[in-house]
Amino acid sequence: MFIYPKKYDVIVVGGGHAGVEAALAAARMGCDTLLLTINVDAIGQMSCNPAIGGLAKGHLAREIDALGGEMGKNTDMTGIQFRTLNKSSGPAVWAPRAQCDKKSYQFRLKYVCESQNRLDVKQDQTSKVLQKDNVAYGVETNLGVQYFGKTIIITAGTFLRGLMHIGFNQQPGGRAGDAASINLSSSLKELGIELGRLKTGTPPRLIGNTINYTKTEIQDGDYPVPFFSFWNEDLFHVEHLWPKPRGSQPNNSISEQSIISKIGRQLPCYLTYTTKKTAELVKCNLHKSPLYSGVIEGVGPRYCPSIEDKVIKFSDKDRHQIFLEPEGVQTNEIYVNGFSTSLPFDLQIDMIRSIIGCEDAEILRPAYAVEYDFANPIQLNPSLESKKCTNLFLAGQINGTSGYEEAAAQGLMAGINAARKVQLKSPIILGRNQAYIGVLIDDLVTKGTVEPYRMFTSRAEYRLLLRHDNADLRLSRIGHEIGLLPARCFEKFLEKETVINNEIARLHSSYFKNDSLAKILSRPKLSYNDLSSKNLSLSSEAIQQVETTIKYAGYIRRQEVEIAKNANLDNKIIPKDINYKIVPSLRLEARQKLAKFLPHTIGQAGRISGVSPSDISVLLIWLKNNS
Repeated sequence: MFIYPKKYDVIVVGGGHAGVEAALAAARMGCDTLLLTINVDAIGQMSCNPAIGGLAKGHLAREIDALGGEMGKNTDMTGIQFRTLNKSSGPAVWAPRAQCDKKSYQFRLKYVCESQNRLDVKQDQTSKVLQKDNVAYGVETNLGVQYFGKTIIITAGTFLRGLMHIGFNQQPGGRAGDAASINLSSSLKELGIELGRLKTGTPPRLIGNTINYTKTEIQDGDYPVPFFSFWNEDLFHVEHLWPKPRGSQPNNSISEQSIISKIGRQLPCYLTYTTKKTAELVKCNLHKSPLYSGVIEGVGPRYCPSIEDKVIKFSDKDRHQIFLEPEGVQTNEIYVNGFSTSLPFDLQIDMIRSIIGCEDAEILRPAYAVEYDFANPIQLNPSLESKKCTNLFLAGQINGTSGYEEAAAQGLMAGINAARKVQLKSPIILGRNQAYIGVLIDDLVTKGTVEPYRMFTSRAEYRLLLRHDNADLRLSRIGHEIGLLPARCFEKFLEKETVINNEIARLHSSYFKNDSLAKILSRPKLSYNDLSSKNLSLSSEAIQQVETTIKYAGYIRRQEVEIAKNANLDNKIIPKDINYKIVPSLRLEARQKLAKFLPHTIGQAGRISGVSPSDISVLLIWLKNNS
């Protein structure tokens, strides 16, 4: 056994989207950090769809960016198509989405991690969490190396005892081509962490020049390009640029560094459909599906169903939408969005060729399902630190979530809170009224999950306040205060905030005839540019904030009143050592649920299924009398 001589503040296990954000956050906050991953060439790999954002997921990505994370910047630099979804609805549910160059996204993140001060990146497979009296102090690897650290963050993704299925062919692995992590699950169980089993899947990839695109509907990107990052100017700084050959001169222009600028355009995606033949093939071959034959034990994602699930559960539909999406600018590989399956390869060929436009398509990579271990997140504190083992944090798909954005959001918060624990500071807990990240983590640690959790705007009760466009106004002050968001970015934010507030005040105090300009702007179908007096120097982002704030002022005030009413309950802390058995008049179900979930606050307790308002009243009275 070799004990590595350097001691770390934070050790991050896993180099996926959660691990990258966790490691970068901890290092940028001043902690000596180690990122340990099975394969350093797979850091930040997009295992499924090479896309960031979408409904609610785009909100998460922009919140990560507003706090000082990397996902938004990486998306802007490597995106090949950008769109804003849901524009026909209100601004609360507008959602940015970007198709990315898969390999560029991956290798830029690898370069950013390698270049980050105070962050060491090493390739090895973690097999064990080192602990004494359920206090973690390091990890052990398959190479027999022990790394010691003050805090440990596990971001194992789909790799914990990962098992891939193509028909009845099974291969150990967390992703095609990458080995599974076999021993770490046992180590977590020894700590008293209960593990379950989940399943996810990915569709086949096609060779693009075998597709007849004339039979499909083209989908172009939006102009002007709806970028993700609030800090495009920050990408001028050398740590964010692509590596240059020796002797070349640095070029500090994002316009020449991003993928779409290099190629001079956005790449299109294509919309097509399955056919009746597709459904017939699925129905006649369900007995060959490991999902439907009972071979797969893990529970699959409800909101990203396989084509088998779509055909069986939505049998009234004659066809299903399929999106053909490019995986990059230097590859002919096409992602078949909406066609996840675990049926045998020979059947996949027939199914693909039943899709309109894909009659002669060739499969480059087969689809497969993967099942893996996860830890029910009710075993975590809101900081994402384990209740079972001090100094141990869990983030990403190990907590039962699906999607890059959900993983990255958890990784960011785990990295922040691990760093703050090392610095002897209190954790950062975002409220449900502050961020989708707060909704995500509160849902996980309060309610748990038995199926892959996906974020939706409908999960947020204050979604009009949690728009993607105001993520910086909500969170950048926090990011700067904790030492994550650089001063140059915060100064830009303050300038923007001042401009917006000044313009809103001007519109309220300026009149046209008998009405203030603010009142005129609040009328339906009127925009800022229709006003008789406007500030021509305002950016489009500032105009959007001014319009939304004024037009939705009544609804915003209503939500703010509701937040104030509920804030009192979320601020009432429940003692960690409370014994619910001695609290009189609690119903049995409430007593059992409270003892199992161990909520941090009264507000959190009230959101647990099976705990009624009367139970909360009883608990409040008991806490007051026994304070």
